[in-house]
Amino acid sequence: MTSSTNLLQAKNIHKTYGTADNPVQVLSGVNLDVEPSEKLAIVGASGSGKTTLLQILGCLDLPDSGTLFFNNVELTKASDNQLSTHRNSEVGFIFQFHYLLPEFTALENVMMPAIIARKPQQETQKKAMGLLDQVGLDHRIHHRSGELSGGEQQRVALARALIMEPSLLLADEPTGNLDTANGDQVFQLLTTLCRTNNMSVIMVTHNMELALSMDRCLTLKDGRLNG
Repeated sequence: MTSSTNLLQAKNIHKTYGTADNPVQVLSGVNLDVEPSEKLAIVGASGSGKTTLLQILGCLDLPDSGTLFFNNVELTKASDNQLSTHRNSEVGFIFQFHYLLPEFTALENVMMPAIIARKPQQETQKKAMGLLDQVGLDHRIHHRSGELSGGEQQRVALARALIMEPSLLLADEPTGNLDTANGDQVFQLLTTLCRTNNMSVIMVTHNMELALSMDRCLTLKDGRLNG
């Protein structure tokens, strides 16, 4: 337990891939504090470990050593079931590729995290429709992903990430697969909706213009974060 008032704290995070004979150290003692409602960008060269760090912060992967706290709870000591519940209820994820389920409609894709959490269907559907309205897709709710443009698909992914009202949104190159106009639109929606919902955001990006518009911008280099 820690007395920090931060939403998220990462302390001395290490991660190595490869074999014992040929180890590749990706993270070499990362420390990070994220405040409630803070918007943070992480930049760095390709292969520097940005996605690895984001996956660890979102409990999609575990560090080799170090500690991770969320609202003063040490996640690095949590069980698999506890981590699954945490990911579903406290963290929203957006990736460069939207990962929508092609057999489902936009509405059903947005509802999916709440369905997994066994939330009441009528309440979930109403909330999902409201989110799709906020991202400008109320007229596309019954369209499957293959019938949507790239920008529309990413807006559906954004709505899906927000359906559980998470405290933290993790975005891995959320505009990287879009043209400039659609990328700017998705980014503006992301920041506006997070501000409205008082969520913290950690965004990995190669777009320095977007990164510098966040509250803070950190660089991951040689396995460590620098301001």
